[in-house]
Amino acid sequence: MGRAAAVRAATKNKTDAKKAKTNAVYGKKLIMAVKQGGSPDPKANKALADVIKGAKANSVPVDNINRAIKKASEGNVGDFKEATFEAYGFGGVSLIINVLTDNNNRATSDVRTAVNKRDGKIAESGSVLFMYDRKGMIEVQQDLDEEAVLEAAIEAGCDDYELSAGDVEGTTILYTDPSEVSMMFEALKSLGCDAGAKMSLTYVTKAPVECSDEDFDKNMDIIEALEDLDDVDSVEHNMSN
Repeated sequence: MGRAAAVRAATKNKTDAKKAKTNAVYGKKLIMAVKQGGSPDPKANKALADVIKGAKANSVPVDNINRAIKKASEGNVGDFKEATFEAYGFGGVSLIINVLTDNNNRATSDVRTAVNKRDGKIAESGSVLFMYDRKGMIEVQQDLDEEAVLEAAIEAGCDDYELSAGDVEGTTILYTDPSEVSMMFEALKSLGCDAGAKMSLTYVTKAPVECSDEDFDKNMDIIEALEDLDDVDSVEHNMSN
């Protein structure tokens, strides 16, 4: 296999792994929503309806969604709970580690091991989180007409949002109040801009940090190790580079 083919294969493997991770995370979120909301019917369970909308926005197959809801309805599955861990990396970098697990002891042990093994440091609760804002986030696979988005947002009842260029050229990211992210997604859908869009809740840093290339690589090593853990939903950080 030539170098170019090897790079393509590695990229495909990473993409496939990311899709599998997304499907697994939403499977757990669906189960949690059904059990906490007390109903497998999204019409009677708003939390479930919101998770289904998020799952579809992130291209989770309908069959996967239905299987997770059925599994939760059968009652033979554990209780999933959300937890947040805070950590320090290198060069003034902080990490927010979002966990969705049915075994908190296992998740705690795995997260601590992943961070400590790479010379990071688990932080005390609240010592990092105050430096971040909780936001709804929608990543759109195209440039957007700001005036059209504003009009659609007002029509949908979204009072506040931020629009910025995505990390990849030709993409756009919108940040909203967490309670309005579903409404904003519907606003984009009305404009025909929802194809390939991804919707989630995230933590956004108030104080971005630019670290050295060496520290960046060390921090990414920690982040990638955490993202490989089954119980970890996502990892946020304050690196600007």
